[in-house]
Amino acid sequence: MITVPSLPDLPADQRASAPLPFRYEDIAQDGRMMLGALSPALGAVIWGKLLAQHPAAKGMSRGGVVPILTRLVAEGMPGPFSVNTTASVTGAFQMAHALKDGSVDKIIVNMWAQLEAPHGSTFGPRPPEGAPLVIAGRVFAEHVLTRLFAPTADRKVTRLDLPGVDPIPAQAVPWRAPSAILALPDGAAAIEPDFSVDPQPVVFGVAHTDSNQHVNSLIYPRMFEESVVRRLAALGKSPAVLARFLEVGYRKPSFAGEELRIALRLFTLGSRVGAVGAFVTADEALLPLAQAKPRCCLKMLFEP
Repeated sequence: MITVPSLPDLPADQRASAPLPFRYEDIAQDGRMMLGALSPALGAVIWGKLLAQHPAAKGMSRGGVVPILTRLVAEGMPGPFSVNTTASVTGAFQMAHALKDGSVDKIIVNMWAQLEAPHGSTFGPRPPEGAPLVIAGRVFAEHVLTRLFAPTADRKVTRLDLPGVDPIPAQAVPWRAPSAILALPDGAAAIEPDFSVDPQPVVFGVAHTDSNQHVNSLIYPRMFEESVVRRLAALGKSPAVLARFLEVGYRKPSFAGEELRIALRLFTLGSRVGAVGAFVTADEALLPLAQAKPRCCLKMLFEP
C-alpha cells in the first residue's frame, strides 16, 4: 500500500473540519510539509471536535479504556507552503471491529485527516485573500481500544458496554500485522539484498515519552528517517532527500532507558528511493529479522 487508505462514506456526525496553524518546524526548506507535522491534524478535528463530544468518551475514561495507535499512514504532497498561513483540515472517524478465528478480537477506531492550504513561500508575499487551497498532506491512523493501565490479562477490549454506542461496532475491518509492512512494495527493486543493522544504537530518554508512559509514536518515524539518511550516505548516495510517504505499524511500546537498534533495507520504486525496517533489541539485531519481534515496522518513500 503506497497511499493513505481511502475514506469511506461516513455520516455527518463522524466528520468535522477545523483550522490548524503551521509551525515553523512543519515546513522543509523547499516548502514541503514534514510527514510528522500531519498527525496534529487528527487532534484538531478528531480528538478535539468529534471524540471529545462522543457519547462513549466519559464512560471510556471512567473505565480506563484508551485508543492506542497501532498503525499510521501519512503522505505529503508537493509544495511550496508557507508557515505564515493556516491549514484547513477535514477529518472523520469510524468505529469498527476486527475478527480472529470468527470472534471479535479488537475494537478499532480509524481516523482520517486531510490538510489543505494555499501555495506560498515563508519569506515571500502572503498568498492573496481567497487563494485556492491545495492538498498539503493526508494522514490515516488506526487505534485499538485497550485498558492501558490494567493488568495484562484484563487489557483487551472486545465490547463496549456504554450508553449511546453499539457494544460491538457494526463495521468489520481486516487486521494487518505490523510485520506485513516489511515486504517490499510491488514493482520495487532492492538496493540491498537483505536487512542491515544501523551501527548507531537508539537510546530512549524521558524526552522521547508522552503521557501514555511510553515512547511517543512519532519518535520512531523521525529516528528511522535519520537512519535511512545515514545509510544512503554510507552507500555513496545522496542523503538530501525528504520522506513523502510513511507507513508504520506498532506492536509493542518502548520505554525511557531502553536501547534498541534499527534494521533496514533500501529499495527503489520508479524514481523514488525507499526503505523498510524495524526497531529491534540488541539481541534480535544479531538474528535474521524474520526471527525478531520488532517494536514497530516501517516503510518510507523519499524524494529529493
